[in-house]
Parts: sequence; C-alpha cells; structure tokens
Amino acid sequence: MKLDTLAAMNAERAVRRACVLVSDLDSGEQRLVTEAALAEDPLAPLLAAQLRSGKSGMVESGGRRLFLTVQAPPVRLVITGAVHISQAIVPMARQLGFDAVIIDPRTAFATPERFPNVRLVPEWPDEALPRIGLDRYTAFVALTHDPKIDDPALSAALRSDCFYIGALGSRKTHAKRVERLMQAGFTEVDLARIHAPIGLPIGAVSPAEIALSILAEVVASLRKGDGA
Repeated sequence: MKLDTLAAMNAERAVRRACVLVSDLDSGEQRLVTEAALAEDPLAPLLAAQLRSGKSGMVESGGRRLFLTVQAPPVRLVITGAVHISQAIVPMARQLGFDAVIIDPRTAFATPERFPNVRLVPEWPDEALPRIGLDRYTAFVALTHDPKIDDPALSAALRSDCFYIGALGSRKTHAKRVERLMQAGFTEVDLARIHAPIGLPIGAVSPAEIALSILAEVVASLRKGDGA
C-alpha cells in the first residue's frame, strides 16, 4: 500500500468516516474510495453492500477479481437512561462490538456500581451530546420515560445522521412525544425515523428480553439499512 493511501485511510478513521480500499488481485493496483465518493463510484452497489456487512472480502466485477478492504468506525450506542434495560443492554452491546455510552443527569442511577466499566455521562443530554457527537455510525436509544431527558436527546438525534433512533414507551406515550416534537419544529418525515415502540416485536417482557429486541432492531438497521 502506498504511503499516501495509508495516510488517507488514517485521516478517514480519525474523523469516524468509512472507506473501502479496492485492490485488483490481477494487476495489483489499489485505490481508496471514501464514503463521500462512494455514490459516484462505478462499483457503488458492491461497495455499499460490503460496507453494510462490515467485513472485507473478494468480489468479481467485469471479469476482474477485486478485494475490498472495509474500514468502518466502531458502532457507538448512545443511551439516555441509566435504567434496568440499560444494565441488560450494555453487556450484549459489548459482545456485538458496540461502544456504549450512557447519559443520565440522575446521579443516583448513573453510578459505576450499577454500570461497571461503562462510559457514564451524568449530565443533561443537551450538554453531553454536542461533546460526544452523533454520526451515521451511532445508534441512539431513549429509555428514561422522562420527556425532560429524552426529548432534548431525541431532538439532537433527529438533527444528526444516526443510523438508528429508538424510544421506549407505548403507542400512547409515543403519540404524546410526537406532538411535543412537532411543536418543536420537527416534521412527520423527521419523526418517522424514530422506532417506537422500540425493538423488534418478539413479545419481550423482562429487561433482558427488551434489551435483546432493541439490539436486534439496531443490528437490522445497521446491516440491512432498515433504519438508515
């Protein structure tokens, strides 16, 4: 690999942007396709599919054998609410390779004892989220049931490129949430991005089952593009 190509890959990694290194296995030629340039690339469908998989691999195109080296940022799971469901989600998310962050200004809940080895941010979301950042490799989950915490966080997520946005609550609760967010200036198209009730409909009851349903929906959005 040429040094300028390596430098370009490192630059994309530093700002949490994906890229794909296309290597021609017959000629040895290589070129880097950044996320910004992907849509215009002749191999766009192949590159997009490989990026969704999150894995590198060999493909064939026009009689050529190509190896696509995928560099994608680690998925970040940002949660508002240091609640029981969050306690169940974090270990599962870690096994999936996700970086979890929990935001909750209620310091009685957001404690290291309840969430060992987890990045805890005991602040209000409107203070914490600009520093944390939300991008297209971030899944946002609102779990507090408290509009004072969840609504500002959902507003930030809706203004971002998060690939997944989900919020806990019944249909009645979500309908009231939608009313508040529309009053804040969001449109029906904006609010359609929110998965609510959150999680796949598996009949989940316990915190662990709800956590499983949420993460399954997050993975589906990530790999299939259902929530992008």
